[in-house]
Amino acid sequence: MMNFSLYIARRYLISKKSHHIINIISGISVLGVMIGTMALIIVLSVFNGFEKLVISLFSSFNPDLVISVKEGKTFTLPLIPLEQIRQIPGVVSLTQVIEENALLRYKDKQTVVTIKGVSPEFSRMSGIDTMMSEGKFVLEDGDKDYAVLGYGVAYYLGANLNDYLHPISVFVPRRTASFSTGMENAFTDEPVFPSGFFSIQQDYDVKYVLLPLRFVKRLLEYDNQVTGLEINLSKYADPKKVQETIQNILGKKFLVKNRFQQQELLFKIMKSEKWAIFLILTFILIIATFNMVGSLSMLILDKKKDIVILQSLGATIKTIRRIFLSEGFLITLSGAVSGLILGGLICWLQIRFGLIRMGAPDSTFVVDKYPVYMQISDFVYVFLTVNFIGFIAAFYTVYNIRKIDTRLVESS
Repeated sequence: MMNFSLYIARRYLISKKSHHIINIISGISVLGVMIGTMALIIVLSVFNGFEKLVISLFSSFNPDLVISVKEGKTFTLPLIPLEQIRQIPGVVSLTQVIEENALLRYKDKQTVVTIKGVSPEFSRMSGIDTMMSEGKFVLEDGDKDYAVLGYGVAYYLGANLNDYLHPISVFVPRRTASFSTGMENAFTDEPVFPSGFFSIQQDYDVKYVLLPLRFVKRLLEYDNQVTGLEINLSKYADPKKVQETIQNILGKKFLVKNRFQQQELLFKIMKSEKWAIFLILTFILIIATFNMVGSLSMLILDKKKDIVILQSLGATIKTIRRIFLSEGFLITLSGAVSGLILGGLICWLQIRFGLIRMGAPDSTFVVDKYPVYMQISDFVYVFLTVNFIGFIAAFYTVYNIRKIDTRLVESS
């Protein structure tokens, strides 16, 4: 019976109707579903592209995993079984990190930043040396220490890489001093020259200054204290599994965060924006399906004689309704499949040729074209959503036309 309904519905879809306007409305219905589906695929793929871009930018600064103390600010290294963690399959490197707020002064300008003390291999672990906008990533050269400033910090200070007469002074509160002894004794400071400026993302560029770990330890009067341990994993490692293993080793006094948890708020906002756009376009798609409601309604009126003939041959009202439900399904399926194909093609063209650019060729964007990344899950979600909306529209139309002909008024 289902094959019979589909056969009749397919004939109705492709055959010429007695009223040409029905063909036009049916074509508009397919076109509306196709455009809505295509728009959903393109928009979701662009959001995926921006998310992937942000992740790649953060990976230049944030490690795969970071260990921090749950309560307090610092912890001593003897509390951590470093060798046991290094022996975990997938762990490539483990680096000590110290972060602290500090005041930077250069000539007559000053700004508050977060200084981050790292070891020299930090650049090899993070790839931040590829994000340098000026100068080079150099933290240590023999016994000399250098600073790598975020581009926003350098802009606020007016720092000059070629100024060898005026170093940048780094001020932090002295741990053992009392303010009653005078302001001049309440802070400790160290001079340092900048070696370069990095540019990753605005939140980082205006906040962070990278310094040698030994410099920050000396400045803060630390011995074995650190604020965190950063862990980089091999590309074949399972981050979730390694994270759980380290967390079990350290216990509840420590936190082990992956890359997404380190920027949890940002990624939640990006996900929320993506699905908010998805819902908005879905509502637009619902409006587009109103064309299908009109198309089915007019088709039922146009095929009134066919319905009478089918009933005289023994077709029940359920069979007739199933025919027009199948007609709505075919309209939706045609629009959905063509929309998925066209949307995927446009995304592929953008990935391959970069048809739509971001600003002028000489602009300072991180990428010069809109990033696009297609995911199979998005195609599945869109396909299911479109077909569900189409089914509801067809079901509403077929089951709410009560009287076409007096011979159709009978109990189902």
